[in-house]
Amino acid sequence: MLDANLKSQLNTYLQNIVRPIELIVATDADPALQAKSRELLTLATEISSLSDQIHLREDNNQPRSPSLSIAQAGETPRITFAGVPLGHEFNSLVLALLYVGGHPPKTDESLAEQIRNLPGERTFETYVSLSCQSCPETVQALNLMALLNPNITHTMIDGALFQQEVEKNNIMAVPSVYMNGTLFGQGRMTAQEIVDQLDDAATERQAEALNAKDPYDVLIVGGGPAGASAAIYAARKGIRTGIVADRFGGQVSDTLAIENFISVSETEGPKLVANLEAHVKDYDVDIMTGQLASSLKQTGNGISVELKNGASLQSKAVIISTGARWREMNVPGEQAYRGKGVAYCPHCDGPLFKGKKVAVIGGGNSGIEAAIDLAGIVEHVTVLEFADTLRADDILQRKARSMGNVEIISSAMTTEVLGDGNRVTGLTYEDRTSGQQQQLNVAGIFVQIGLMPNTEWLGDSVALTDRGEISVDGRGQTSVPGVFAAGDVTDSAYKQIIIAMGSGATASLCAFDHLIRSSADTPLEAVA
Repeated sequence: MLDANLKSQLNTYLQNIVRPIELIVATDADPALQAKSRELLTLATEISSLSDQIHLREDNNQPRSPSLSIAQAGETPRITFAGVPLGHEFNSLVLALLYVGGHPPKTDESLAEQIRNLPGERTFETYVSLSCQSCPETVQALNLMALLNPNITHTMIDGALFQQEVEKNNIMAVPSVYMNGTLFGQGRMTAQEIVDQLDDAATERQAEALNAKDPYDVLIVGGGPAGASAAIYAARKGIRTGIVADRFGGQVSDTLAIENFISVSETEGPKLVANLEAHVKDYDVDIMTGQLASSLKQTGNGISVELKNGASLQSKAVIISTGARWREMNVPGEQAYRGKGVAYCPHCDGPLFKGKKVAVIGGGNSGIEAAIDLAGIVEHVTVLEFADTLRADDILQRKARSMGNVEIISSAMTTEVLGDGNRVTGLTYEDRTSGQQQQLNVAGIFVQIGLMPNTEWLGDSVALTDRGEISVDGRGQTSVPGVFAAGDVTDSAYKQIIIAMGSGATASLCAFDHLIRSSADTPLEAVA
């Protein structure tokens, strides 16, 4: 099942296991699940053969089958994979094996202590798609919590395999996390974010710690490619550098295939983000994640960045790299059915619509790529494009048109999302040629109509374009001295990873130049 190269890599990792662990496999005699049961048993057998510390046993008396549980020898398992943990979840499986086997997890000690001190018993279940690149971070976070706190258990559930549960719980977006049988949250979540929801005093403690930080020379707001690049270039100058961000990686974390990053013929978003974070951590950069900026103010000594938790960070110069997010349709029903059929990530949520009819809104590269990917899963895909022609690359258009279950409708303006109160049932659109209203019956709507800059928090503190993008000059300078911007949040002509990285470097170098010039302009008596 595992090829020779993967076995060799896995064997190297498993040498880090220092205490005996058990793999408990539950199989199912149901003909519909027999193939997956055999696949899981084969996977577990191959893994156990690679280490004398791993012992395999079968036990079909489990809540779900096929499933694989991992436990220290002699203990009750607290980490379970319901389904076959391959695809993006294979890394989650490997990390679980290592951690249960005694290899110390790489986590901040203060966070680990928070997890250990969480009171009460908590049973977490996470519904995922194996093609979802956002799901592993949540799965790994909850597995870590189960490892550190004996009152916590966690089960990853492959939604494509356990479709009856998905239908029963009306799950139409992944990851979907349940705690003690009740929906806890949807979407990517880090361990810190999960713990903060469970620990009422966490926000207050974080704000107090952030307020106590000394001023920075350069503070970067946003942790995507532009922010990472800016941080590296600033730190290499030997100046006090910080990054404050909701999460490291930004939108790239949600990107699957990346094939235009020069010198790397092909990679995936999460892998690139991991490399970016590792590179930043090679330098003395204060990384503050799980934080959202709420405003930016000029002060007598520089710039103040206010955070949503009430804290504020001070810096002589600021680089804004808050990136962009998927643009919404802004039609009736969209928000009501978000996560209930309205989706923005075909790789993540596509498998939940297996055998159903879906629509893709947008005929650019992302929209046509989504249609091609979904066509291999769903019954039928209808692409609705506002313009009279598609904007996608010709090679993508030819591929989509060659598929028998993809229909493309141009000059179509979506006007409303329809539903039954629980989930999407269809949409209406206007034929812009005839002006007539049309109805399309679909179970899912994947919105792929471009990006919106994350600038709402800035208010009128810096000049923005009519599209809400930050106006910058060729040096990344905004309308406010000492405030620079880089990446997709700016009015740059093209939104590409490599362009964002370059603009981050430019903004950082120009911020350093600003600091030097500001220092030179300061009267000697002021610095004495």
